[in-house]
Amino acid sequence: MALSRMQNSSVIDTVDKVKRIVVKFGGSNLRTKGGFQKLLKAVQYYDRPLIIVVSACFGVTDMLVKTISTASYDKESIQSIKRSLQKIHFEIIDFHISDTFKKNSVKRKIKTLLNELGKLIQGINCIKEVPDFLEDKILSFGEKLSSLVLTSVLENKIKKVKEYLPENIGLTTIGEFHNASIDLIVSGKNLKKHLLKDHTCVIPGFYGVSHQQQITLLGRGGSDYSATAIARCIDADAVDLWKDVPGFMTADPKYINNPDRVSFLTYDEAAELSYFGAKILHPRTFEPLYKKDIPIRIFNINNFSKSLSPSTIIRSGKETKNKIIKSVTFSEDFGILKLLGPGVGITPGILAKVSSVLHKESINIKSVITSQTSINILISSSDLIRCREIMTSLKLEKIENIKIVGNISVIAIVGEGLTKSAGIASRLFTAVSIQNINIHMISAGASDVAIYFLVDKKENSKALKAIHNEFFKKTWRESNEK
Repeated sequence: MALSRMQNSSVIDTVDKVKRIVVKFGGSNLRTKGGFQKLLKAVQYYDRPLIIVVSACFGVTDMLVKTISTASYDKESIQSIKRSLQKIHFEIIDFHISDTFKKNSVKRKIKTLLNELGKLIQGINCIKEVPDFLEDKILSFGEKLSSLVLTSVLENKIKKVKEYLPENIGLTTIGEFHNASIDLIVSGKNLKKHLLKDHTCVIPGFYGVSHQQQITLLGRGGSDYSATAIARCIDADAVDLWKDVPGFMTADPKYINNPDRVSFLTYDEAAELSYFGAKILHPRTFEPLYKKDIPIRIFNINNFSKSLSPSTIIRSGKETKNKIIKSVTFSEDFGILKLLGPGVGITPGILAKVSSVLHKESINIKSVITSQTSINILISSSDLIRCREIMTSLKLEKIENIKIVGNISVIAIVGEGLTKSAGIASRLFTAVSIQNINIHMISAGASDVAIYFLVDKKENSKALKAIHNEFFKKTWRESNEK
């Protein structure tokens, strides 16, 4: 069945012109038996072979993380996780498959996976520690289970369905455990050989296999990245991401009443929004697509009937038109590590030493803002205390004081052309200052499409409303100018 004509005709007019589509369903789509029905309805609407990337069922990865943390001292957790996962996936099978023989066959496969999982968790209980390779392997089972179940259910609905595990098709990764990257060149050669074009192919997301044949995760929430990397590898024409939200909005509807939907974003805009807190997509989702210009189309699984119309389209380009600012977003997962001392900001080598040490400790530096007397490093709030201890132990010259600042929010406005448009920054900070909100720090120019600043966490909601009103609610702005 063809897609309805999209708002931006330069993207892809109808699905009839699309040769190969990668379709990704997240855990929120697999929350209930009813959610599975919506997923199946969406798949059948395409009426063509698809590449389907699937996340773990809702809550399963969190359950596995919790089990890993307790398995070393709680042997009962092994049987408990197996019972819980069996119940979740058996209920889906019972609801969607009526044939007793097929149902029992799938349940045996689920039990085989759960027995393998149990042995791995038993290993943690025996050695009383969790090696990186073992943690990644255990956490991949959420996707393996959902992929098996989805493939089995689809076999009752459409013709020619086949499951492909990353370890069997050469979805190859490079980099460290927990946060690896997909080797696009090697994986591209492998996937083109393995994936049958006349079949709907189901692939578990979130993980790949290293050159040493070890399972490595792609970062929490990495199934979006799995989908776009696979699309790049097979030269797909589009990546369709199915969510339970109406695409990108001008602000988070949990904080702003009735925000507008954003129908088009560039890769850079969407990447910055994701980095600064918009939770719709994984921040790395866009990395594989830049050179290929493969559009991402976001669909709301709770809002489609007779046609498949995307809520938001994301692709390359520099479209600014009338609306320069596309959205305002925020994150509370930021803290500041302040390294203070005369000349610290211009002394050669200090920042290099600091960043090298933090990298070895697996601490991600989110941003750096320097001055003559201060180096301000933005990191995850959960790493603040450990960072201070590490920096104190280094005893670097020039650094006379080390401070940490928590309980802050980073607020960002995002849009192509905002750093080149006169008056944007003035309007932004005037709107905030009218509310008597103190700003800790500002960064403009680090990105061509984003300006961000830091405020106390308690001021977050007030700042968001002021900014959203300024750029998206004309009547509010006019009343405040009088």
